[in-house]
Amino acid sequence: MLRGDFNQSMGRVFVIYTGGCAACASLLIALSLLGVPDRAIGIGFVALTVGFYAVMGLLSRTTQLGDYYVAGRHVPALYNGMATAADTLSAASFIGMAGAIYAAGFDGLAFVLGWTGGFILVAVLLAPYLRKFGQYTVPDFLACRYGGNAARLMGIVVLLSASFAYVVGQIYGTGIIASRYLGVDFSLAVFVGLAGILLCSLLGGMRALIWTQVAQCVIVLIAYILPAVLLSTKATGIPLPQLVYGEAMQRVAELQSHLGVAADALAPTDAVDRVNFIGLTLCLMLGIASMPHLLSRFFTTPSVREARLSVAWTLLFIFLLFSTAPAYAAFAKLEVYQHVLGQPLAALPAWVNEWSRAGMLTVSGGGGPLRPADFALDPDAVVLAAPEIAGLPFFVAGLVAAGALAAALSSADGLLLSIANAVSHDVYYRMLAPKAGPRQRLLVARTVMVVVAGLAAWVASTRPAGILTVVGWGFSLAASGLFSALVLGVWWKRATKAGAVLGMVAGWSVCLGYILATQTHAIEPLWGVRNIAAGIFGIPVSMLATVLASLLTPAPSQDMQDFIDSIRMPRGHVRLAAGAPAEE
Repeated sequence: MLRGDFNQSMGRVFVIYTGGCAACASLLIALSLLGVPDRAIGIGFVALTVGFYAVMGLLSRTTQLGDYYVAGRHVPALYNGMATAADTLSAASFIGMAGAIYAAGFDGLAFVLGWTGGFILVAVLLAPYLRKFGQYTVPDFLACRYGGNAARLMGIVVLLSASFAYVVGQIYGTGIIASRYLGVDFSLAVFVGLAGILLCSLLGGMRALIWTQVAQCVIVLIAYILPAVLLSTKATGIPLPQLVYGEAMQRVAELQSHLGVAADALAPTDAVDRVNFIGLTLCLMLGIASMPHLLSRFFTTPSVREARLSVAWTLLFIFLLFSTAPAYAAFAKLEVYQHVLGQPLAALPAWVNEWSRAGMLTVSGGGGPLRPADFALDPDAVVLAAPEIAGLPFFVAGLVAAGALAAALSSADGLLLSIANAVSHDVYYRMLAPKAGPRQRLLVARTVMVVVAGLAAWVASTRPAGILTVVGWGFSLAASGLFSALVLGVWWKRATKAGAVLGMVAGWSVCLGYILATQTHAIEPLWGVRNIAAGIFGIPVSMLATVLASLLTPAPSQDMQDFIDSIRMPRGHVRLAAGAPAEE
């Protein structure tokens, strides 16, 4: 078990984790070059990723509530920014973003704009003030700001639904990876990563997450950017994919013209029209600013200033991946047009059969040259398959798989911990058993985590939708249910308990109802709005209901207004209103 000062331990963990991963990756690369079968190399990358994650959970196990919930109040801005970036660079970002751009052209940039813009909102509107508040969870803030458990309970409902949708997306990503590289059926593959997820979060809580995610941030970025550099070098001779992918787009356009299809590599498609593009960008921005498992990161910093700085560091690290995603999409499409399309079916390489078996690729047509209409690569497979499509050594594909798995495990752990803490801390301790001791509270948290993880894996095994769609539901639910209550709670003293609760109920209900109604085909999409952007209906309903109900009910007490003033000030003590829960 790792002991000692948190920052000293963080340094040791970083060296152990990154050094161990580098050594194991080097060994697997050497074995690959010596002729070890690709299947064994793929299994090695997946097994070592899960194994390292589980071992770090064992080393950082804790029974201290402060470490389990928020790792104390002593995570420096740089480390916290890296951990938050690792949480954001999830399977949706790693696997789905470039795939969305590959499939939808520049319309896929809605994800880049939305997620990046969301952290600007976090830095300006929420992070410093939630840190100044000083409690453990977002529902804690809602209960203190609006008084009583009604706001807390509704905040928990939103948190559970949004986080559950997000974690299903992460487990879906682990299923894709395990299915391809372990050769097991997808419905079984989604359960493969759960052992590593649960061992880390069950034993170490937030401390284990932060320790591992600091190193994982570096590993995920290397696993994403290095293959893009290799693809760029192979295609253009220049190892700067972010700057030269325009050349790849031009060459794809020429090949498309030759094959008789629209001659624009990343042109917008009819998959996302203007309304959906704007709506999705808005939902993702406000969703990032409302997602409880991300906001809880800023409770871990030692000061308000460090909370602000940690958002800046987060933006830097996610920029490195987000700026590479369009290049990844362009070079992947170039490789498809150069080395796959136009080839006879009998001449297609072995990876086509492997990805077809995993259910992520469909090839049709006769025995003649393969046409664009005959080749359908699932967008969620683009990043993972690109190294094989380009003919790069298989260990590059294994490295990408390991990075994608690390991204999925990292985010899944943070989400499961957020759900478990909401139930154990906000429901069990705050509402049902206020005298419960640390042992009972940790037992509840760990039990909830196991149950939710199993349920999420089962849902993911049914393939409810693509990764980005499922994750988009989570962001829409969070934005519709929490954004108004959080932002108005900090910036509008007139916001009342009745307004906040009504706003959360109305916005969340409208958003969830639209998702369920359209996904089950009970109704057709209204005005063409896809349910991934369901928050376009829930957010304005929530804001309007909060404002109107607040204006129609008595203003908050002077104590409450003093509390709001105190959390807006960078320095000084927080003046809790009468009856508010004290900091633990």
